[in-house]
Amino acid sequence: MTASPTERARVAAVQMASGPRVEANLHEAGRLIGMAANAGARLVVLPENVAIMGLSDTDKLAHVEADGAGPIQDFLAGQAARHGVWLVGGTIPLRGRDPARARAACPVYDDRGVRVARYDKLHLFDVEVSGEAAYAESDTLEPGDAVVTVDTPFGCMGVAVCYDLRFPELFRAMAARGAEFFVVPSAFTARTGAVHWRPLLQARAVENLCYVVAAGQGGYHVNGRETHGDSLVLEPWGSVQDSLARGSGVVLGEIDRRRINEVRSRFPALRHRRLACPDAVHPVGALTGDTSDFAQKEA
Repeated sequence: MTASPTERARVAAVQMASGPRVEANLHEAGRLIGMAANAGARLVVLPENVAIMGLSDTDKLAHVEADGAGPIQDFLAGQAARHGVWLVGGTIPLRGRDPARARAACPVYDDRGVRVARYDKLHLFDVEVSGEAAYAESDTLEPGDAVVTVDTPFGCMGVAVCYDLRFPELFRAMAARGAEFFVVPSAFTARTGAVHWRPLLQARAVENLCYVVAAGQGGYHVNGRETHGDSLVLEPWGSVQDSLARGSGVVLGEIDRRRINEVRSRFPALRHRRLACPDAVHPVGALTGDTSDFAQKEA
């Protein structure tokens, strides 16, 4: 689908603290989507794990849906159509190739409720955070295998999720495809978020001269986890338009394509690049030659 971008558009990031009950999480998401739409948002971004943060990591596997069919996807499509907004659906568990694991899939719906793209989280959070239990997303999730950008009425949108923030080559690849803004559904831990969340987001905005709409989980969860929150909208020079430290709510900002063009014209860093960044979605050295089979642009 080819979009004719508007110059300016209000956008929103939704923040919440999801729990183990899908119905309750979707009810809260619907309330906040409605709040964002009533405030004039034309694009609404939901956080990672919007539909479920279970008592254990395996709980989400009981709610895995086939691509394009299921109550969670029906809810998201219905919300986009009901409120007439473009909706970035956080992440939801969709069936992958491995029957024992799911994909952390981020579906994108247009304002008629039609799904126009799907991004599967590329980088999985298998780390040890000091003072917390080890995280092992790859036990229950399989990684995506494609870079995704989407043509929208507000410009070209690049999609990333949470831990992806630590891999600048992904964002550079999206910028090379024409991305003018990034959406980043997230569930950053409280400990890592306190030191890394804003610096990483601001770096991705500044180095690519893009807006960033980052929607986070923010608060205490039934499973004992604490997430950082601080959902925000950044402009291409790195300044914060709006933010929310903790709890449920909506962050509002504006994407101004004239501002993007102005900044990129006066500060043409993207044109000054001397090194190419291919769409490498496999480990370094795993690919040789043409990488086009491993990347896609959905629109």
